[in-house]
Amino acid sequence: MANPPQKINSEVVITPQSYSILAGLLLTSGLAVLAESLHKIPSLSLLSSLILAIILGILVKNTIGVPKIFQPGIKFSLKRILRLSIILLGLRLSLPQVIAVGPVGLAIVLVTLVSTFIFTCWLGRQLGVNQKLTKLIAAGTSICGASAIVATNGVVESKDEDVAYAVAIVTIFGTISMLLYPLLPVIFKVTSQEFGIWCGVSIHETAQVIAAAFQSGEISGELATIAKLSRVIFLVPIVLTLGLLSAGSGQSARNIKLNKLPIPWFVFGFIALMLLNSINIVPESLKASIIEINHFLLAISMAGMGLKTSITDIKQTGIKPLYLGAASWLFISIFSFSLIKTFY
Repeated sequence: MANPPQKINSEVVITPQSYSILAGLLLTSGLAVLAESLHKIPSLSLLSSLILAIILGILVKNTIGVPKIFQPGIKFSLKRILRLSIILLGLRLSLPQVIAVGPVGLAIVLVTLVSTFIFTCWLGRQLGVNQKLTKLIAAGTSICGASAIVATNGVVESKDEDVAYAVAIVTIFGTISMLLYPLLPVIFKVTSQEFGIWCGVSIHETAQVIAAAFQSGEISGELATIAKLSRVIFLVPIVLTLGLLSAGSGQSARNIKLNKLPIPWFVFGFIALMLLNSINIVPESLKASIIEINHFLLAISMAGMGLKTSITDIKQTGIKPLYLGAASWLFISIFSFSLIKTFY
């Protein structure tokens, strides 16, 4: 017989389910704290705490295992906390920042993003990679790495193993870009401005963009950061479009009801915070604190992702997604570079 709820007072009731959520949250939070600590070690600092959190989760899942009592809290981390984190990402972006890239720069960002997404989806079909995993890789490569993958999965609803696989792929090739890009400006005669835009447009994770771009100076670093954050705004139309396509598959347009659409409503929260940030009504000190807290919330979500990931299931997926990720990475790097050299 299930344990009855325990009344603490006339208004607060703690159920066994609440205990389970708390247990899972303590586990994911603990792994997030450990990831933040490991990130401070010089030899591990190139890996973001988000990546380290998902790695730690995978290690726990595939070594000692995760008892059932932790599952509700892990699910809460993956759903509720993740959506809150995506909303709070809006504070990292403002309309003036987007405008600062310039019309040509924004056009390059948009054309590169859309072309990479379409190319990756097309090649995924040719290689026989399942469509959901293909869309996750496409989003992670073309938009903003792990954050785009988990946001896109809110609509695609793929397996946790697919999410972990996609995150691993964008991490691998984003790291390669981070290490390789700084060697290329002298070889290809790239200016500081061009190099900054190129890093921001084509490297996957924000931390990787900053690490690569600032090696060529402040100008490159600042432009790269702005270009990278400009890509984040396109997460909204991409995810909304995928939601509408998912709802429309197998249905006639007239039978689709608004309340049945898998629209990620949290995306509108992201937009609202971006607009608030654009009019400078959020104090800088408060914004900095929220962004720092939000990074930790994302690490909690990534730990939960790792705790739901089975290496055995990833192996069964095969190596084709890795080929897809490599081809997508080469495409975005070469295509964006050619656009920048031609038009910027």
